[in-house]
Amino acid sequence: MNAIELNNVHFSFNGAPVLQDVSLDVAEGAFLAVLGPNGVGKTTLLKCINAIHRPRGGTVLVEGADVLRLAPDAVARAVGYVPQHSEAPRLTVFDAVLLGRRPHIRWRASETDLRIVESALRHLRLAPLQLRHLDQLSGGELQKVAIARALVQEPRLLLFDEPTSALDLRNQEEILRLIRGVAVEHGMAVVMTMHDLNTALRFAHKLLFLKDGLVFACGRPEGIEAATVQAVYGLPVTVHHIDGRPLVLPAGEV
Repeated sequence: MNAIELNNVHFSFNGAPVLQDVSLDVAEGAFLAVLGPNGVGKTTLLKCINAIHRPRGGTVLVEGADVLRLAPDAVARAVGYVPQHSEAPRLTVFDAVLLGRRPHIRWRASETDLRIVESALRHLRLAPLQLRHLDQLSGGELQKVAIARALVQEPRLLLFDEPTSALDLRNQEEILRLIRGVAVEHGMAVVMTMHDLNTALRFAHKLLFLKDGLVFACGRPEGIEAATVQAVYGLPVTVHHIDGRPLVLPAGEV
């Protein structure tokens, strides 16, 4: 079953088209990486899926429900969103992550809510920081808090806008393994914008390339072609295979 389906989505900003006729689908438990050069509309696509932006045409369905017709609290239960940059209000790490449970809390946080938050903090190695205030954290630590807050929402769809851009290599690996594992184990769909093509090739189940606001190509990592990358990024590349995995390198000498 598809967790999300976009059909012919159009979005314009100040009259200029940003997304044109975008259609895609992501199955439950699958990880889709959205790729393309800067300014191509990757973040805009996430915001259309999450109803932050209102497309001027097309439909966005999460498990068959039209997100654009749902109330905000229903959207929050269905879709978790981690933006590229998160603010750092004067909250503790624990309280900031607990805010992710708000769509599920009626009067007060239950023991179940607290256990879910504690589990997320452990998985992301944030437990030692749980009483520290957000304005005392590094950029990478803040990003991990934002990811934990999205995970405790327990949505059916997780949206990430370059979630590892502020993280070192070890933390990038840890976070992406965790996100992919959550998707597979809990049947959530993940849509993530990424800049690092080779990282996307390692972790994503499917790649979607945007060019000029259109879907230029979409397919599995093992089917990637040099011509696709060159057309999207305007850079000659070669595709190699190491241990059965594709690796994209710029063509020519350094």
